[in-house]
Amino acid sequence: MKNIQKIGLGLFLTGLAIFISLIFIGKYEITPQLLDETISNRGIKSELFINDLKSNVVDKGFSNPFTFSSKITSALETANEMHKQNNEWDKVIWSKPHSFAYEIAKSAGVSPIKENKGLFWWLTFGLGIIGSLMFIIPNVITLGPAGIKNNGIFHSASTNRGWIGWFAFIFLVGFYILLYFRPDYIVNWVYLVDPISKSLSGNPASQWFLYGFLYCTVMTVMAIRMYIKYRHNKYQVLRTTSVLFFQIVFAFLIPEILVRFEKPWYDFKNAFPLDYDFFFKWNLDELIASGGFGLFILIWGIILTLVIVPLMVYFFGKRWYCSWVCGCGGLAETLGDPYRQLSDKSVKAWKLERWLVHGVLVFALVMTGFTLYAYFSGADAVLGIKTQTIQDIYGFLIGSIFAGVIGTGFYPIFGNRVWCRFGCPLAAYMGLVQRFKSRFRITTNGGQCISCGNCSTYCEQGIDVRAYAQKGENIVRASCVGCGICSAVCPRGVLKLENGPGKGRINPTDVLLGNDVNLMDLVNQK
Repeated sequence: MKNIQKIGLGLFLTGLAIFISLIFIGKYEITPQLLDETISNRGIKSELFINDLKSNVVDKGFSNPFTFSSKITSALETANEMHKQNNEWDKVIWSKPHSFAYEIAKSAGVSPIKENKGLFWWLTFGLGIIGSLMFIIPNVITLGPAGIKNNGIFHSASTNRGWIGWFAFIFLVGFYILLYFRPDYIVNWVYLVDPISKSLSGNPASQWFLYGFLYCTVMTVMAIRMYIKYRHNKYQVLRTTSVLFFQIVFAFLIPEILVRFEKPWYDFKNAFPLDYDFFFKWNLDELIASGGFGLFILIWGIILTLVIVPLMVYFFGKRWYCSWVCGCGGLAETLGDPYRQLSDKSVKAWKLERWLVHGVLVFALVMTGFTLYAYFSGADAVLGIKTQTIQDIYGFLIGSIFAGVIGTGFYPIFGNRVWCRFGCPLAAYMGLVQRFKSRFRITTNGGQCISCGNCSTYCEQGIDVRAYAQKGENIVRASCVGCGICSAVCPRGVLKLENGPGKGRINPTDVLLGNDVNLMDLVNQK
């Protein structure tokens, strides 16, 4: 078994090393034909930009994406600045410089990867998948009989902020920075999934298709680990299957297939305000222009947020979405499972969590209010604040930095639910419903707790579950996502996830089997 694991680890690291090295392979060259095609397709009217490219970029080969992209972005930014100063707004290129550089680099790249996509896919994704499974499966099987065992988890360099954890942290953060802010550097990565994208949507891959495919691949591999580790627990098996299904089918396959039929790309499970740009002008215009199907998406999105989400939270708590449907939660539960014990349980973290997550919710609602006012009134500013500015700020700080770079990149250091705890506006919205108007709670059979602390240790949401169990209190917390791990790791069966109505809403301060609780009522509720 150990030899298989060593081989698997070697294959995985080899695939990872090749994947990273692809950034530096090949060259980039803009031909006159490519420049003319770009000008025609984008309707570029800036002679300054065109002349700069002809002088400094066209027919000049560049051996790396860094110099090539810097030439394009520098030319674009210089031309834009001159046009803005001269009020020549029709000549301004509104695309973000690095996004524009990515478009050109994708077409201008000349490399063996572009010509041998299948081979390099197997040398990167293929080796990574095979190596991961060879490492994971023996490691989990050797745990012995069914049951959750985490022996030595706080002594491992990978699961307790050791050098492996820090390496994973640096890689994940670096990956997200390139994905969001420098896609022009990773066109060789995108080439790898071009054939898959063309088979689904009929179009070449973008960096977002690469991310979606990588997302689904990682979730699938780590879901296999979950199936083996939690094989004795039907709830965990079904929960893992559910998030995997919704991510692969609803968030990846269906949106790409819609594009093939010339319909808007849309993830039907993604609810506002997590889908924060749903009411942005460009999205509303696209949906309305798409006719009946676009209007259906618009109506569905509104009903999902205002009716379905609160109704489902009332009956099942926020776990129906955060632990069974959401892609962010799905990645946290699969890729992030080895890091759940790192979630901060301190009161200080809890206070920070409340301020941040509800602050993001308020920010999203205010931004959306400004956006809708501007959309219907035709104004570009509200209270002297430009709508586009507040959208850009939210997109950068929350949509990119918080949800991406921090939300996933910080798994190996701060636990697997950083975004869900501190930043997700939809989680905050559902949490308010769950806290005050939901039948979901985690009950305890008071007197059975032995204070082992497993429940608190493995609570990914930073809840001190043991404190509730010791007092025999029901756990009703806005942040609880109902993952059920606290119940799964309890050696005494103290904790149970329930949705039953009982006698109305159970107050979180009620102590089970206390003097003020009628024992017969509790028996009848069972």
